[in-house]
Amino acid sequence: MSETTDTGYQVLARKYRPASFADLKGQDAMVRTLKNAFEADRIAQAFMMTGIRGTGKTTTARIIAKGMNCIGLDGNSGPTTEPCGQCEHCVSIMEGRHVDVIEMDGASQTKIDDIRSNVLDTVHYAPASARYKIYIIDEVHMLSNSAFNALLKTLEEPPAHVKFIFATTEIRKVPVTVLSRCQRFDLRRIEPEVMIAHLQDIAAKEDGKISDDALALITRAAEGSARDAMSLLDQALSHGAGETTAEQVRAMLGLADRGRVLDLFDLIMKGDAAGALTELSSQYADGADPMAVLRDLAEITHWVSVIKITPEAAEDPTVGPDERMRGQTMAEALPMRVMTRMWQMLLKSLEEVAAAPNAMMAAEMAVIRMTHVADLPTPDDLVRKLQNTPAPSGPPPTGGGSASTAGNTAHTTSAHSTSTQVMTSSGGGGSVTALAPQTESPLARYPEFSHVVELIRSHRDAVLQMNVERFVRLVSYSPGRIEFQPTDDAPNDLAQVLGQKLQQFTGARWAVSIVSDGGGKTIDEVKNAASNALKAEAEAHPLYQAVIATFPGAKIAKIRTVKELAQSVAAEALPEVEDEWDPFEDE
Repeated sequence: MSETTDTGYQVLARKYRPASFADLKGQDAMVRTLKNAFEADRIAQAFMMTGIRGTGKTTTARIIAKGMNCIGLDGNSGPTTEPCGQCEHCVSIMEGRHVDVIEMDGASQTKIDDIRSNVLDTVHYAPASARYKIYIIDEVHMLSNSAFNALLKTLEEPPAHVKFIFATTEIRKVPVTVLSRCQRFDLRRIEPEVMIAHLQDIAAKEDGKISDDALALITRAAEGSARDAMSLLDQALSHGAGETTAEQVRAMLGLADRGRVLDLFDLIMKGDAAGALTELSSQYADGADPMAVLRDLAEITHWVSVIKITPEAAEDPTVGPDERMRGQTMAEALPMRVMTRMWQMLLKSLEEVAAAPNAMMAAEMAVIRMTHVADLPTPDDLVRKLQNTPAPSGPPPTGGGSASTAGNTAHTTSAHSTSTQVMTSSGGGGSVTALAPQTESPLARYPEFSHVVELIRSHRDAVLQMNVERFVRLVSYSPGRIEFQPTDDAPNDLAQVLGQKLQQFTGARWAVSIVSDGGGKTIDEVKNAASNALKAEAEAHPLYQAVIATFPGAKIAKIRTVKELAQSVAAEALPEVEDEWDPFEDE
């Protein structure tokens, strides 16, 4: 912040810095707590002020220091939340030259040596003239771990004449051991109504004329920071000749006219690419930054989305009545899915514009992309539209490529299909059933060939399982006896290996023989036949045919049955946590 210049001018942020608790704006909860503590003589040994930049953390620290050391005009007053501002202690603290109020910048003095020389070596000495020796450490989160550790003992048991006041914008970076020894105050962002009224008061005191719309722009740009708002007001009063208008403030901030940004947003939502590009070029010619335009579009997207959920959010004092009405109209007309899609595309576009060699070109490409996507139906609208589309006559067209819509539709269609059997009766084996109860013979546990396949799978013999499923055409089966016809590409020793492995797995002898004909389909062929049947069933569904008619190049990517979908959901579900044992439950 600038100091007083040769002409004696002092920037507004310093000139109107709060000198008492009454001057603090938007921090009523903190002021009330501090007043009660002072009146009850319950002043903490350490305070932690946290909040965003410009909300008054350091200023509050100085006001607390003045209140602790103020002696009043009569020289006999005790600690107060209404310092007189005229006694020697108030004046010297306000000017930053009091010998007993030590201010330290944690950002530049981070080491343990700085804490030792500024705090630890002097903390035991009594104050020279004031009631308390007060240490104010700004940006305390920047201190090193060793510096924090050095503070802990003194912070927990400080001398009676010592008080600590810390300020930080990054409260999460402060060790919990330090926080636990401090009384914490969170300084809030200043509400727009309070900020606008404050700026109007300052402008009147400075004999500056500035429109309410211009003050609303400054308030929005300050984002709750009083210091930022004062700096922008200072700049705006110097920028304008006569009364400072919203257009002048907008040009000063590099912003596009919000009404024109709403026009651009409306053109994009209507899918008017030519009109949107023309409007963007016009704003660029008038000095708007492409990045700022996209940020404004993102802000409007968020604003309209919030209004759609909570209509009272439209009552924003920083937004004019015309803009408010347009926002409400858009919130009623635009679906939430369209708004969330717009938000995601704008976030991606901001990254592209920031990295692009030409920001305007990247912004234009982003606008083109958004206009072409804007009129696309949402997934539920697309399904409803396709369901109302009559199915085309004749077989469905085929084509390469893959469309996620077609794949998803196929999943939906196949959800009504029955699950596929692993084997068919023509192959000599039926569907997998429950294992037979164990009898005296170990072979009785395998009444069907499907149980043999499951036995091989349970022993994790992947090679044998693959060979059995791919090359064995079963002719006949009984427990302990297998007769099959091998395929032309089957391994020569398949029967021998199968017999040896089954004997090893079961502890009983197996007779495995080969015949030249009479075999059924292999397990793989059965599986493929079931898959082909499911695919044919899906392709015959009217919804699939409507998808193919709309997207000629699409094809089914994957089909899942109801059973498979249920298994997938069960696998993704969190496991149930058992109740913890309570040793006192039975007492």
